[in-house]
Amino acid sequence: MPEKQNVEWKSKWKDEYLEWICGFANAQGGKLFIGCDDEGSVVGLPDAHKLLEDIPNKVRDAMGIVVGVNLLEDDGKEYIEIDVPAYPIGISCKGVYYYRSGSTRQVLTGPALEAFLMRKRGVTWDNLPLPAFSIDDVDDKTVESFKQLAVKKDRIDKSVLDEPKEVLLEKLHLTNGSYLNNAAMLLFGKDPEKWQLGAYVKIGYFETDSDLLYQDEVHGSILELIDKTVDLVHLKYMRAKISYEGMRRVERYFVPEDALREALLNALCHKQYQSGVPIQISVYEDKLYIANCGYLPKKWTLSNLMSKHPSVPYNPNIAYVLFLAGYIESWGRGIEKIWNACAEDGVPQPEYTINPGDIMIKFTAPEDRVIRVKDRVTDRVTDRVADKELEVLNLLSEDPGYTSLQIAERLNISRKTVSVRLKKLKDAGLIKRIGSDRKGYWDLMI
Repeated sequence: MPEKQNVEWKSKWKDEYLEWICGFANAQGGKLFIGCDDEGSVVGLPDAHKLLEDIPNKVRDAMGIVVGVNLLEDDGKEYIEIDVPAYPIGISCKGVYYYRSGSTRQVLTGPALEAFLMRKRGVTWDNLPLPAFSIDDVDDKTVESFKQLAVKKDRIDKSVLDEPKEVLLEKLHLTNGSYLNNAAMLLFGKDPEKWQLGAYVKIGYFETDSDLLYQDEVHGSILELIDKTVDLVHLKYMRAKISYEGMRRVERYFVPEDALREALLNALCHKQYQSGVPIQISVYEDKLYIANCGYLPKKWTLSNLMSKHPSVPYNPNIAYVLFLAGYIESWGRGIEKIWNACAEDGVPQPEYTINPGDIMIKFTAPEDRVIRVKDRVTDRVTDRVADKELEVLNLLSEDPGYTSLQIAERLNISRKTVSVRLKKLKDAGLIKRIGSDRKGYWDLMI
């Protein structure tokens, strides 16, 4: 039998295996067999009886816990079973905290250790008080926007519209004692990154894994990040397959909007914000990844995640407000909604990768939904624009965020000439400006 999440085989005892015992105690518990090879076959222990006395004492001295140490026999060969229960509190081995993840032993430090100890105490990071964050740091526009969304979804009473923000935040469980908590800062703060690094979304367009063509960062409160990120990914980063139903133009992306939105909401609800690492969205011609620092609930595996499961958000206070605003359900249906959206739109189901400190979802485009940029530009517009305008269009297909100055520098022409060519492309219905001249981008209508 191979090693797995809660089983480890060792041919002889070494004191460093105390770290494995600590990892089992901090995770789901497990068994360490001494006197067995890597396949679980018994090879025997010449000093089994001595270890039967020594190991419990070593465990007690290093960790202050009690584990079961049993002498077993197979075909005349003695070996030892160390049965480690899961402990409800954090256990250190000589001052260092270890955690069993899969078949590996992880050392917990920094934010990961902080998050682990809070989970053991039944405390969530998003409910921790943030004394330096006051009611003056709350953005009034975001509060009003939330009120309108929640009333529209009929999840709060209309009387809340007249509530002062201090009262509203308390009713939303965004206070801890006399202080606002971390969830209040992330959901309604004017500038959450002033209080928590990495509280934003990073998006990049890649030609290959090592070739980043352009990138953006989306900043603001969580309630602002949702729509801003989805709009930016679809309008600037993804290429839509264009078709027509009668006179109506239909744009279809290989990641349906509902699936993208739900995947982003999952990342925002389950992110380990204290990691200081932003949510990262990597877009390619034929695939899209969303990577997020976070953990599955205790004792969950990928199988639990992919099957019917209850809602167990890593940040319950944040999830509660998003539920009231109508962004999410409270039944753990996020992945099911992603599946349904992909199935209805005829694209492959996403793939999940679970690592010790992060979770990643990958969407893949079916071949008939992949838009090859070069073909897309040259094949479909040569009869509508001259070669000079086509040069500009090719640049914008590489990076829709190019400014007039950047285009002029790339093509070695004047800004006035660029403006003339851009106007011709707009008049031909091939491009449309989204946002301001400085911070906006071009939507290619082809």
